[in-house]
Amino acid sequence: MVNFPSGYLESKLYARALQRWADAARKAATVDLATLRRQRSRARLLRAQLDRLIHRAEDRLALPAIGASGFPKPHNADWAWRPELWRGPLATPGISSVETKSTLGEEVTLFHDCAQSELTLRQLRNLHEADLAPYGLQLDVFKFDGSFLSLVINLPTDAITGLKRRHLIRMDTIVQLEHPLEIFARLNIRHGPNTEQIVRELPVGQENISVEFDLAYSNLNEKRIEAAWIDLIFEGPDMNQFVLRDLTFSRRPRAQF
Repeated sequence: MVNFPSGYLESKLYARALQRWADAARKAATVDLATLRRQRSRARLLRAQLDRLIHRAEDRLALPAIGASGFPKPHNADWAWRPELWRGPLATPGISSVETKSTLGEEVTLFHDCAQSELTLRQLRNLHEADLAPYGLQLDVFKFDGSFLSLVINLPTDAITGLKRRHLIRMDTIVQLEHPLEIFARLNIRHGPNTEQIVRELPVGQENISVEFDLAYSNLNEKRIEAAWIDLIFEGPDMNQFVLRDLTFSRRPRAQF
């Protein structure tokens, strides 16, 4: 018994069917009308299914690939990372009436001090042709009776391995807001009993945003670094919707003179 390679028979059948329809098209000007009528009916049925397949394939293939981790980064970056929520589907894609310290995935936590939560947090599939991240994060805020709202992203161990005061940590994000408001990004690095904090304000009215945290101006104890995380702090978030279509981080050493 002959064992054909996987896909061999499928390829042969496809080639034979393609050749048969090519022959029918070439002879359409001279074939008898009864045969031509039968071929036209079959071709129309086939075309309907082919158009359906092409439409669905183009729709799916236009989306960013699930698990994609590539994104533009400084040429001398020694670490780069996109959190899991923006890379692939989560087991729990959303939460309603979000309580403080609720997590979505392993790396994202929402903090607030509302007496009654009217917040929803969910992962969504990115559909824009220009998107590099397969997924995004949507936060809906309805009535907000608290004094603060922050989204915390825990940075992985790789982010702090070999971290020095000569490093710059960069955050790139794509933010869409229903109504403009102030957003602050705060880098927190715990070293021993202390936590170093560097705050940057995100430019208002921009979607594609990059901010850098320069550790040269910190009092970081390089030998005692234990953990790092980013707070995204939303000022006056009442009755608003926030979509983070992408969120990435990278690290590079500053130029030495």
